Amino acid sequence: MRPLPLPDPGTPPLSSAARLLTWQAWRQRDVLVKAVTAGTVSLLGAASAPLLLGRAVDSGLASGFGGELFLWCGWMLVAAVAIVVSGVFSHTYDVENWLRASFSFTTLVGTKATRSGHAVTQKLPTGEVVAAVANDALRAGDMFAMSGRFVGGVLAYAAAAGYLLWQNLALGLVVALGIPVVAAVLGLLVRPLQRRQQTHRESVGRLTALGSDTVSGLRILRGIGGEEVFSGRYARQSQEVRRRGVQVAGVQSVLDGLQVLLPGLLGALVLWLGARAVVRGELTSGELVTYYGYTAFLAWPVQMATQMLQASTNAVVSARKILGVLRVDEATPQAATPSADPPSGSDLVDHASGLVLAPGEVVALVCPDPDVSAAVATRLGRFDDAAEAGTPVSLGGVPLAALDKEALRHRVVVSEATPHLFSGILGEQLDARGRAGEAELTAAILAADARDVLDSVPGGLTGELPEKGRSLSGGQRQRVALARALLTDPEILVLVEPTSAVDAHTEARIAERVAAVRRGRTTLVVTASPLVLDHVDRVRLLSPAGRVVATGTHAELLARRDDDGARYRAVVGRSMAEPDPGTTLEGAAR
Repeated sequence: MRPLPLPDPGTPPLSSAARLLTWQAWRQRDVLVKAVTAGTVSLLGAASAPLLLGRAVDSGLASGFGGELFLWCGWMLVAAVAIVVSGVFSHTYDVENWLRASFSFTTLVGTKATRSGHAVTQKLPTGEVVAAVANDALRAGDMFAMSGRFVGGVLAYAAAAGYLLWQNLALGLVVALGIPVVAAVLGLLVRPLQRRQQTHRESVGRLTALGSDTVSGLRILRGIGGEEVFSGRYARQSQEVRRRGVQVAGVQSVLDGLQVLLPGLLGALVLWLGARAVVRGELTSGELVTYYGYTAFLAWPVQMATQMLQASTNAVVSARKILGVLRVDEATPQAATPSADPPSGSDLVDHASGLVLAPGEVVALVCPDPDVSAAVATRLGRFDDAAEAGTPVSLGGVPLAALDKEALRHRVVVSEATPHLFSGILGEQLDARGRAGEAELTAAILAADARDVLDSVPGGLTGELPEKGRSLSGGQRQRVALARALLTDPEILVLVEPTSAVDAHTEARIAERVAAVRRGRTTLVVTASPLVLDHVDRVRLLSPAGRVVATGTHAELLARRDDDGARYRAVVGRSMAEPDPGTTLEGAAR
């Protein structure tokens, strides 16, 4: 069995839903061909059953039990074996087609969401992206799952209709044309069904987005007493989804009922006309059995065609939603022709501020306005080309936007102030690049002073973290995020306020250990804490306008008697005077 999802999702066309579905079909053409072959054998075997049964009836009536009758029965046994064996393969390939397509679309949406950064959430609500993965990708895959049986049904229908027309033109026309007429009548309901499905799908997306926003902001809602208001909004939207679903179900139920009624009426007509033909001597009894059998059988390919039409309709609707995500412009697109990577040890330079990170230095960045220093640090990681167009950053003299993005992400890692944790095994969540052993994990946890996290998570490194690490205190989450950043072991590491949520004693231990771990490797720490500043190689002071105005060790800057020294002492002194925001958090964690 081929492992899924495939490692390379490919580059899909974004012009239309039909192009996207066709592109995916070509990518999995090998499995589609197998499914079509198996489905064709299975359906042709089933199509031969009425003919073989009619011949057996005529032989039995003409000659009684004998060799000819047993011969036809033997051929029926061969057809049955072919139907069973090919049916097993047909089902297997149908499922593989569904999985291949669904996983491919899921991977495409997931990859786009992760590479687009904040751009995807600026253009689309979170619920739309979630629904594209959880719902639309699966529904688009249904069309591929139906493809093999649909093509087999079309070929079986053509073979059976050709035989019936050859045997009796009038009755053959009733069967061969009557069933397409039934399908056409059923097809009239598809367009209103598609419109209602589209409306229902949009209402589901709005409900998902509303639920996601409400859950993420539940603490805020409780603080302002807004739970009931938002609960009412969710309830109203939920009822809207229910109402739209009932409208879809109404059309669907009529369609399902007609799928049974219309073929049944056609079968009754064929039986009546065939019986009169037998009385007139135009048909034998066995041929009447064959005609009636084909009337029942040919409803099966028609039903498959109807299901394929429904699946294709759903797939087009879902593909449009998937395209809505895939068409989002990435905040940091890959360069068409990336420049050659600068050699290891190149300077990382922020030209707007004048900040230069020389190789091997552990540097701190201090500013009277912490938002300004955090903004400088953030753009070192190239997160938003449009916003950072006027503040270029280069590595080894090459603009970051011109470098291969994946290589840049491995060389430069920025750990922002707000820690984001994910649910899953603690050890796996720490090891973002999947290459650390237990010794490395333990060393990073020790450097981040996060041993207490191992004690608070049942099972330690093999224990389960809940969503967003909500079982941990704010200080614990921050230290887990710090350990995760250290484990990436990049050439250049940027840490933004890595100790803002911990107490002074913990901060002192972290400062000493992180400085020791990163000694000799380029590191930038954005902080105004003297406990951290005392352990770095060099401190750079930013003006409120975002320019580097002074450089030196912590002691040197404290000793300066000019305006920059006064400004530095004011920032550091303010940091020392501020109440420790992490004291209560750490108290709760310990």
